[in-house]
Amino acid sequence: MRNLINLNHGWQFIQKDVGLPQAMPTDWKTVDLPHCWNAIDGHDGNGSYDRGRYWYTKSFLTPKQPLAGGRVYVEILAAGQQATVYVNGSEVVYHEGGYSTFRADITDLCKQDGENLLVIACSNEEKSSVYPQSADFTFYGGLYRGVNLISVPDTHFDLDYYGGPGLQVTPKPCDCGGAVFEMVSWVVNPDENFTVMYSVKDAEGKEVAYAVRPADDTKVTVYVPDAKKWEIDSPYLYTVTATLQRRNEAYDQVSARAGVRSFSCDPDKGFIINGVETPLRGVSRHQDMLYKGNALTREDHYEDARIIKELGANTIRLAHYQHSQDFYDACDEMGFIVWAEIPFISVFKQDPAAHENCISQMKELIIQNYNHPSICFWGISNEILIGGISDKLVENHKELNALCKELDPTRLTTIAHVSMTPVESPMHKITDVESYNHYFGWYGGKMEDNGPWFDDFHKVHPDICVGVSEYGCEGIITYHGPNPACKDYSEEYQALYHEHMAKVLDERPYLWSSHVWNMFDFGCAARDEGGVAGRNNKGLMTMDRKTKKDSYYVYQAYWSKKPMIHLCGKRYAQRAGETTEIRVYSNQPSVALYLNGELVEEKSGDKVFVFTVTLKDGFNMIVAAAGELKDSITLEKVEKEPSIYVLPEVNERAEGVANWFKLAGDLDLKAPMEFPEGKYSVKDTMEELANSPEALGIATEAFKLTMNMKVAPGEGMWDMMKSMKLEDAIKMAGSMAPEGFMESVNGKLIKIDKA
Repeated sequence: MRNLINLNHGWQFIQKDVGLPQAMPTDWKTVDLPHCWNAIDGHDGNGSYDRGRYWYTKSFLTPKQPLAGGRVYVEILAAGQQATVYVNGSEVVYHEGGYSTFRADITDLCKQDGENLLVIACSNEEKSSVYPQSADFTFYGGLYRGVNLISVPDTHFDLDYYGGPGLQVTPKPCDCGGAVFEMVSWVVNPDENFTVMYSVKDAEGKEVAYAVRPADDTKVTVYVPDAKKWEIDSPYLYTVTATLQRRNEAYDQVSARAGVRSFSCDPDKGFIINGVETPLRGVSRHQDMLYKGNALTREDHYEDARIIKELGANTIRLAHYQHSQDFYDACDEMGFIVWAEIPFISVFKQDPAAHENCISQMKELIIQNYNHPSICFWGISNEILIGGISDKLVENHKELNALCKELDPTRLTTIAHVSMTPVESPMHKITDVESYNHYFGWYGGKMEDNGPWFDDFHKVHPDICVGVSEYGCEGIITYHGPNPACKDYSEEYQALYHEHMAKVLDERPYLWSSHVWNMFDFGCAARDEGGVAGRNNKGLMTMDRKTKKDSYYVYQAYWSKKPMIHLCGKRYAQRAGETTEIRVYSNQPSVALYLNGELVEEKSGDKVFVFTVTLKDGFNMIVAAAGELKDSITLEKVEKEPSIYVLPEVNERAEGVANWFKLAGDLDLKAPMEFPEGKYSVKDTMEELANSPEALGIATEAFKLTMNMKVAPGEGMWDMMKSMKLEDAIKMAGSMAPEGFMESVNGKLIKIDKA
């Protein structure tokens, strides 16, 4: 039988590229796995993070083989982003892709007596053939999921095929109330003496089906009468075990949990599971935490899933890469519908090797995760048109979609379009369903644009199942005020934005899914906005998992079936003015508000309850009640609110825009825009504008004024944005770019000669 040996403890690590050691080092740092060398600098706001090739070493004894010809494998659960593995000085495997499991047979390199030296060189250096290459998150480096040894007999379930489990289970419900389980396994080095025994057990451990096959790759189908469905609110799991048998001896064994469910999407009815129309409403999630980077434990993954379940969400988009098996397990157990994807993101690379890397990562994603009932969608790319479109890009997407269907015809494929993807585009109708990343009300336009945009798309493409793959805005819990506005980064504006979006989604069941960007603040070392650098602060919860922002409770009011009430503004603790607004979120039909023990008012409403109160000088006790539910806050009335409540850049940006127009001088901003040959213009990409310091200065200032983003070579979001035309960037800014701004930018640029 196979033996899995955990190797997570007692590694030696050096954060230098010192080359391959020939013996166990004595002066390196001792670390345990999971480990990430960017656990701090990946999001501490210093503007960059360490991207290098660094070394891990560990000694191990060769597992004893009870049978002649047994094999030993090393299993790396993930290594960011490229890794080379050595045993006793010899290279055994090189792997590209930082998010999936890979293995190697090391039997012939292991010593029969004495210790072996295992060395793994990890690199998160930029490599043109490996995705992700340009994206809005930190590419953490390290052995951040763990390492195992696997000892198996010479005849065993396959360990070599793209890191898969060697067993594939496809449960299908029957109209009669039962279910069929199609099962197939792959065995290495079998002969006529070997058979595979399949057992299906229910959640209580009772065997409900059984089958035996010769040790080949022929599918076998068993019937489970009165099968219980895997439902979002009741995720019933069966356990399927495949035992490799040689006469009266079990040689090897693998197992997988499985769920019986059917699902589909309809352009008008949205997502349907087990015949029930069920709009998917949930969040996206990155796999990092404050000062841990992406080196999360199984407990960390399960706690994240529990927090999302408490929110009331029924779906999670696992962005933008393969996540840990621990998190997929949690989703299976808790009843989430999962969108799983590869990091084909932002900017398409023409290099054929990059496309091969997409294919390899897609194969690993599907083959390693096929058995998870929570996964219903394979995502093939995200915002890929940021770098423009080409026939090759479209062709590669069609090839990836066909690969998904070949490997897994049971699930649907999807794509996350960048907001600027035209309503009429060759990128439509490649995948089964589609979604858009829209940030109207943050990066451009008004929040009120969201609903009408989707209604118009639905009218133009009534045959496309469309969803919202990303939407959100920054919310930093330091900033507050009575008049929240876009780009003030206040907790209040974020809450207002999500109040609106939750209602928009609730009113449009045809949207097959929606995923808030993001569940948690996450690391993006290149970011520097809102006074909190190194992070994307759009989370409904802080990166340390300590604080749920008010916006979290908007969705709990809309989605949770458990009675709840939440008083907003707890951190807006000192307030000036004659009156102040109190907002309450609840899924109850009415809420009563008390000020200093006296009833202010009781209101009936739907999810959001708004009260206006007059505070007395000093401290005030406020209580919101809905039946037995109560929540309270303490507010202090002050003459002037603390200056820390307002981000200084808010006022500076308004002054900057005014100065911009003042310096525009005699430009005729109402005249048609011109694009003289040999001159720069807004139709040039940021990379082209960078050829002229003067032109680049105009472009970077335009970015800063409209979107408060630093976009310059070697800084901020340059790698992701350099292929974007300046006019597209300004269009993204929407209402943040006032009337005449585009014209004024172009008017300045066309005065500059191209080099």
